[in-house]
Amino acid sequence: MALVNTKKMFEMAYSNGYAVGAFNVNNMEITQGIVSAVAEEKAPLILQISRGARKYASMSYLRAIIDVAVEENPDIPIVMHLDHGDTFETCKQCVDDGFTSVMIDGSHQSFEDNIKVTRKVVDYAHDRGVVVEAELGQLGGIEEDVVGVEDVAAHLTDPDQAIEFIEKTGVDSLAVAIGTSHGAYKFKTAPTLAFDVIEKIQEKVPGYPLVMHGSSSVLKEFKDLINKYGGAMPDAMGVPEEAISKAAKMGICKVNIDTDLRMALTAKIRQVYSETPAEFDPRKYLGPGREAIKQMVKHKLHILGCAGKAAECA
Repeated sequence: MALVNTKKMFEMAYSNGYAVGAFNVNNMEITQGIVSAVAEEKAPLILQISRGARKYASMSYLRAIIDVAVEENPDIPIVMHLDHGDTFETCKQCVDDGFTSVMIDGSHQSFEDNIKVTRKVVDYAHDRGVVVEAELGQLGGIEEDVVGVEDVAAHLTDPDQAIEFIEKTGVDSLAVAIGTSHGAYKFKTAPTLAFDVIEKIQEKVPGYPLVMHGSSSVLKEFKDLINKYGGAMPDAMGVPEEAISKAAKMGICKVNIDTDLRMALTAKIRQVYSETPAEFDPRKYLGPGREAIKQMVKHKLHILGCAGKAAECA
């Protein structure tokens, strides 16, 4: 199966009350861990590439890794998605490079300018069979080049603006700000997400796919390992998994996960370094890291509800 876009995935996800996992990739081991988990669980998959990933590995390397994943897993529908494209030129280049989905993030611009740049990307991408995600409202936290706001509650997506934005841009999916944040330090107290934002948008545009960014759970298993073996993440706190499952049943069709991947890999590398300090073979620490990613992703696919759904999304 060749790379696909998200249209059918999101139709099935919305109709059947689950979300598709969108996992950020930076190298071979991360990609292998994700894909092997998805293959075993027979789930649809979105592989996201950020600007930071393209700087780190270059597009040619990342595309080659993804091409192998697609070739070796013909029964798994896989989307190659640009995460947080910041300009029309970036999105255009990724469309031309073979991405099947792109995100234009104009959320830091004025409402009018966000509409303008999103509409421009939509027109270019749709003419070439590529779907577009946009963002309205602003998240908190930091992820690579994406710096969020400090007062998350003051920058939630306005449901009425969301309806206008969708109508004026023709965008295929919309990332909404409901109180989540990028990175590992999302909350200082028990998190409360604005599920009412999702409900109000769905009342106006039923069936429209929404996206949840900043959705890593900062799993205790990996936080504890990192701290045990010399790390310093005592106050890291993520999105509760029950909240993610709830959102997936409400019209959130895509859930972004990046920090949990990093933590799984880092935790196992730290463990190997500590337990076998003489080790210098990268395969001996990247291998366990890859396996940790695989097991974490398998777990996430059940939280999202998309395990076993590959065939219906193909």
